[in-house]
Amino acid sequence: MVWESVQRYLRDEHITYEAYITEYEGHATELAAMICNKNCEDICLIVVGGDGTMNEVINGMTNFEKVRFGIIPVGSGNDFGHGLGLSSNVSESIKNVLECVKQGPFCYTAIDLGMVSWNQGRNKRLFGISSGLGMDAIVCKKALHSKLKTFLNKIHLGKLTYILLTIQTLFSMRTSDFSVCYDNIGENKREFKKVIFMAAMNLSAEGGGVPMAPKASAYDGNLSVTCASQIPKWLTFFYLPFLVVAKHENIKGFDITETAAISVHVSKPVVLHADGEYCGDVTDVTYTCLAGKLHILI
Repeated sequence: MVWESVQRYLRDEHITYEAYITEYEGHATELAAMICNKNCEDICLIVVGGDGTMNEVINGMTNFEKVRFGIIPVGSGNDFGHGLGLSSNVSESIKNVLECVKQGPFCYTAIDLGMVSWNQGRNKRLFGISSGLGMDAIVCKKALHSKLKTFLNKIHLGKLTYILLTIQTLFSMRTSDFSVCYDNIGENKREFKKVIFMAAMNLSAEGGGVPMAPKASAYDGNLSVTCASQIPKWLTFFYLPFLVVAKHENIKGFDITETAAISVHVSKPVVLHADGEYCGDVTDVTYTCLAGKLHILI
């Protein structure tokens, strides 16, 4: 058990701690809010879990300036950890995170977070990896309750879930037209017809390692917005392998733009996700990069 390994290391290094176990969906958000409001100058908030738990926690966090965040990735995708170059070896990951804890409040690296808002700003959600509209969001929604994912996770092939669901979705989904304004400046407005997906990437890969924006960085104050549009459905099947191996940047129909903020209007409601968590069906969204928002134990 991973938690047993963490406990053993904490005990051996004489590190005092409090442990909290999530009991239901959304519980990690509640726990994070409670922990961040403790009367302490240096709070180390460490997640033992996957990308979904990470997203719940960052959306409960407050007082970001006094909280150092760590993750020991044990999920099926772990795009957040991989995107930051964290070790996939659990023992090594535990050691690296807790070594930072021991070195004191100035041992951290500041990384960007993304924020997506919809319903005229009434709804907001932070994301560490990505937020998307269209195909990737539909795939994430399906994966949340997929029996296929449950089965593949049991045989340690969980990452295949997203590839298989993507193929299924490509041939069944309907495209939409997007009107996009980069940095919220009118003259930067662009129109995309028959959009398959648009993904605002804080890190390079989502969906278990699919490199939507190979050059995306969580250190540059920008989101890498990847859009796939006006690609005939029969051709998408042949383009998918290029996407999976990060060779799609120069293929007609793919557009990748670096921007600190972007607003999007869609011709008809489309599925929206943030770090794989379903947010709703929307027609208007705004993406913003929150530069250096998260102090991470690296």
